[in-house]
Order: sequence, then C-alpha cells, then structure tokens
Amino acid sequence: MTRFLFVSDLDNTLVGDDRALEQLNRRLGDSVSAHGSKIVYITGRSLALYQQLAAEKKLLAPDALVTAVGTEIYYATSDGVPDPAWSERLPQGWDREQVVAVAAQFSDLVPQPDMEQAPFKVSYFLTGDAAPAVLPYLNASLRERALATQLIYSNDKDLDILPERGNKGLAMQFLRHRWGFDATQTVACGDSGNDIALFGAGDERGIIVGNARPELLQWYETNSSDCLYLARSHYAEGILEGLHHFGFLGTNDGP
Repeated sequence: MTRFLFVSDLDNTLVGDDRALEQLNRRLGDSVSAHGSKIVYITGRSLALYQQLAAEKKLLAPDALVTAVGTEIYYATSDGVPDPAWSERLPQGWDREQVVAVAAQFSDLVPQPDMEQAPFKVSYFLTGDAAPAVLPYLNASLRERALATQLIYSNDKDLDILPERGNKGLAMQFLRHRWGFDATQTVACGDSGNDIALFGAGDERGIIVGNARPELLQWYETNSSDCLYLARSHYAEGILEGLHHFGFLGTNDGP
C-alpha cells in the first residue's frame, strides 16, 4: 500500500453494491490512517443531494467534496461555502443568463429541477435521439455569443452546460496540486460521460467500472492507455479491482 489521492464519482461508481462499498471503505480507511491518503468525491449532485446520499449510504468522510459536475469544491471546514480559490477561476467567459437565453431557443432542451441548477452549471434533459442534432448547433450558438462554455452529455438524457474552465478533471487537478500529489499518485473512478473529463485530464490513473455507460465505453475504445483500467467488476468491487491493478492497495490479494 502507498499514499495516494482517491477521486471517485458516486452514483453507479462508488455506490451500487453495499457489500463491496463496505470492503472498499475499510481498505481506503486503512490507507488514510497508515499513509496519509486523501479521499475526494466528485459528483454531478448538488451539495444537498450529496448530503441526502451520505445519510442513506455508509460513505467515508471525504477530504473534499466536488459537486455540480466539478464546478464547486467543499471541505469539511468550509461550512457549506465553496472554495473561493476555485470559484474565482470560473467566471471568465461565463454568463449564466446568456447561456439560459441561448438554450431557450432549442425546444428539445427541458430544464432540470431547480435543485440541479447552480451558479456555474445549467442543466437540461435531452433525449438520446435528439442529442446528435441539437448538441453541435447549441455549441455553435454559444460560441457565436463568445461564451466560453463546454457541453457535458451523459446517460442519454443529462446535459450540463459548464464554464470552459471548470469540470471534474480540472477540479481533480486543482486538488492534487493543492495537496502535493503527483499524477502517478492520483486515481479517478467513474462510469459515465460526465466522468470523461477525469480520464482525459492528464496522466492520472483512471478506473472505469465494469457497469460503465455506453458513451464512456465508446470513448475508452479510442482513448485506451496504460493509465486507464477497464474493470470487469461493477461499482465498488470494480474500483477495488482497479486499485489492485495499479498497485495502490497491493497487487497480490485481489479485490
């Protein structure tokens, strides 16, 4: 075992198999205690929806929580206030009202509930059938307004419009630099399209769980590398498999 930075999506990645989650928690807890490893949860959920999940599942307390698809970073001591050093990076080229105005021109975009919206995140439902036609034109329309945005589409239904300077991968790199972890000491875990930014950020190690969504598997087919591991097992058991593969929990005893 060695010191490392553990970064994981929650729904259908860390969470999904309670037995495996309990085993993973035990191994991660040992690494935190013995080696000073750190834990980051990185999710599309809002802070309130994360708190709801944490109350339902036995999650280890993270060193940092990244919500709203990478646009908000919280620490245990932040009292519900996002890290200002991260937040101040995001406004350049971002105008939420203009983003909403542009999106309103596309009838296929259905706004998600208010609890899914955030200052640096505008979220819609968009069907998989409509997405191929809508996304290129939406992106072009945003660019015509000189809006520095990125489109994150996942699960054949969820569209998040984010600032160009904020996503899961960039938030992960911000935290690893803050805490002094090398890319080779950092591992990210995910299952869907909104996790692609984690796996394409740099030389960090990546674990794609066996139950990954088609859009992530398709991305992996053309972006496979020694830094990425596609697990056979699902949910937390797949994470354990990947951690052993990369040697973060040893290589001899399996998940």
